[in-house]
Amino acid sequence: MVPSIVVERARRSDLPAIHGLVRELAVYEKAESEFVASLDDYYRDFDADIFECIVARVDDEVVGMVLYYMTYSTWKGRMLYLEDFVVLEANRRDGLGQKLFDAFLDRARELECRLVKWQVLDWNEPAIKFYLKNSAIIEKEWWNGKIFL
Repeated sequence: MVPSIVVERARRSDLPAIHGLVRELAVYEKAESEFVASLDDYYRDFDADIFECIVARVDDEVVGMVLYYMTYSTWKGRMLYLEDFVVLEANRRDGLGQKLFDAFLDRARELECRLVKWQVLDWNEPAIKFYLKNSAIIEKEWWNGKIFL
C-alpha cells in the first residue's frame, strides 16, 4: 500500500510534532542542551505570526517540516529565512525533503520575496549536497554574529 503524502501549511495542532522534530534536529547537531524554546513559546509565537511552517504528512503523521519567517534584505528587499528544515530519518529517501523545499520556495514566491536564505553546518554534507543540487549558493566568506539575551 502506497502511503498518503500531503505537504501543506502547518496548523496550530501540528506544533507538538514540529517542536519534537526541532528537538531531533538539535540532537543531530549535537546541541540538544541549547534547545530551550518551549512548546508554549511555539504556541505563542505561531499565534502571533512570528513564524510559519510547512509540514509533510505521511498517513496523517507529521514526518517533516520547514520553519521560516519573513525578514528583509536592504540590498534585495523581502526575504524568507529558513530557520529549520527537518525530515525524520526513516522518511529521508522518500523525496519529502524536496517536496518541502519546493513548497518553501513556492511560499517565498507567493510572498513576492526576492531571496531565501538559511544556514547549514559545514560538516553536514548531506544537507550541503541537497542545497547544491537545488542550485543554492553556499557562502563561505560571511561570519555569523550573535548575542544571547
